[in-house]
Amino acid sequence: MANRLPPVHALSAFEAAARHCSFALAADELCITPSALSHRIRLLEEHLCERVFARDGRTVSLTEFGRRYLDVVRTVLRTLTEFPLPNKTTPQQLRIKITLPPTFARFIFLPRLAEFKQLYPHIEIEIFLFVPLYDLSLSESDVEVRFGAGSYPNLITHKLFIEPAFVVSSPAYLRTIPPITTPADLKSAYLLRSALEPWQPWFEAAGLPWPEPSMGLRIDDLGLLLEAVRHGHGVALSRTHFAEKMIARGEVVRLFDIEVASPPHAYYVVHEPAIRPEVTLLVEWMQTSLS
Repeated sequence: MANRLPPVHALSAFEAAARHCSFALAADELCITPSALSHRIRLLEEHLCERVFARDGRTVSLTEFGRRYLDVVRTVLRTLTEFPLPNKTTPQQLRIKITLPPTFARFIFLPRLAEFKQLYPHIEIEIFLFVPLYDLSLSESDVEVRFGAGSYPNLITHKLFIEPAFVVSSPAYLRTIPPITTPADLKSAYLLRSALEPWQPWFEAAGLPWPEPSMGLRIDDLGLLLEAVRHGHGVALSRTHFAEKMIARGEVVRLFDIEVASPPHAYYVVHEPAIRPEVTLLVEWMQTSLS
């Protein structure tokens, strides 16, 4: 006897829950109750005789089997969605899904998005957020901006811009520590850490034989890191796109002329080798306008 197919409504529930990492958000998207969504997930797991989610209180995460099965489910659902239906009217509205790091979205993309919308009003943009260096799946988006080293196998990458990193602090914080006149004076400062902006390259540029700090507040979001500086929690590395307005308002100050000309991480536009024409328009616009 042929194997029974898994219920489609359970597959869509699984895909939505995996994408949101939340049963509640997935249920809201599918317009069902969280209990109904949980029932569909259980139904799928019973059908597969495997767990697809590991549950820890209110937190859910994919199991190893779930991660592998998710790739299959997404491929199937995308095939069904994109299958041409000759008798169905195709909407004229083009849509692009783009995934962005939160700080890039807030400081760079959204302030300039009106320009793209004015040029291409027939293209609808859907923005998703992810944490740099951690979430590296392109399965749900047409294009991504990634903050990293730029090495992504089997994907096309375009570096958006070269932006040096420099040291910033708040005037209020500087009044609480001994004077900072040379890079070596940072020994008396509290160095805020981030995997996205390591100190070691700047230490080398400043001629300081110091190791990467291993203690202290760590923030892996560049916008939040800058907010920590503004609130007087210490000194950190930042970049012009993020800090220029706070510097102009006097909320933070640049401490030295020394900068890391080529930081280890940069912003890259990332996409599959084959993309639709409207996605090409967005990528080309980003390369010329988001600088």
